[in-house]
Amino acid sequence: MSDQAPRYYVPHTSYWPIVGAVSLFVAAFGAATFIHESTEFVGAETQYGEWVFYIGLIMVAYMMFGWFKDVVSENVRGMMSGMMDVSYRQSMAWFIVSEIFFFAAFFGALFYARLWSVPWLAGAGNNLWTNTLLHPDFADTWPLFLTPGGTETQTMGAWGLPFINTLILVTSSVTVTFSHWALKKKDRIVAGAWLALTVGLGVVFLILQVVEYIHAFDDLGLTLDSGIYGSTFFMLTGFHGAHVTMGTIMLTVMLFRIFSGHFTPENHFAFEATSWYWHFVDVVWLFLFTFVYWF
Repeated sequence: MSDQAPRYYVPHTSYWPIVGAVSLFVAAFGAATFIHESTEFVGAETQYGEWVFYIGLIMVAYMMFGWFKDVVSENVRGMMSGMMDVSYRQSMAWFIVSEIFFFAAFFGALFYARLWSVPWLAGAGNNLWTNTLLHPDFADTWPLFLTPGGTETQTMGAWGLPFINTLILVTSSVTVTFSHWALKKKDRIVAGAWLALTVGLGVVFLILQVVEYIHAFDDLGLTLDSGIYGSTFFMLTGFHGAHVTMGTIMLTVMLFRIFSGHFTPENHFAFEATSWYWHFVDVVWLFLFTFVYWF
């Protein structure tokens, strides 16, 4: 390679990939076992999936902390290059694309139930036999208050906590952008203040979502067992809440790195990547608020 060729840093041999693979397997195995054990067909003496799942999560957290610690250390020591920066940007972009498809699958299930399954069970499309013989009292409504199996529930209103959480997330997108602008202007104190406010908004969002779930369980009878409406509601909002949790943790790490002096106006992609992720989470919530709570 000539001296004029761009330098591409090749990291040393690392054990983190295998640790990550094992950790994810343990967490996935524990989650699947835990779900299986939640059924009535498994005796209490055989239930161990929950603990395996928690152990897997701890292993994943250990892997992420250690791996990212090494990457941060390499970056602070100046071991990266322009080509590595391009690789990081492409990787983060593709990661967000994969997350888009992840949520698209659940939104697809929601729209399929609303636009095809529920009308079909109510007799649409000349499907009179199913409606007349199996579910004669079933009505084509959404949200589905009464399932064909007789499960009855209430729906979550849009203009209470969900609307407040919408304002919180939209505001947090603005504050993280202000933090980014301040960082590019070398104003570390202002950047940290705006980012701290963003972290606070993320924490408030999660607290209000817990309050919302308690209200759903205790007052509305809305659970994962409440038919297709309950299932899609908790799958979409629950996974989104998990992403907000991860995003809040990432923003917190960026806050510590800002005050540690790790970023410069020219070199702060870790912050940019985290802000990309946070904006993505906010956009997903707008779709959630529109199609799960409002319409």
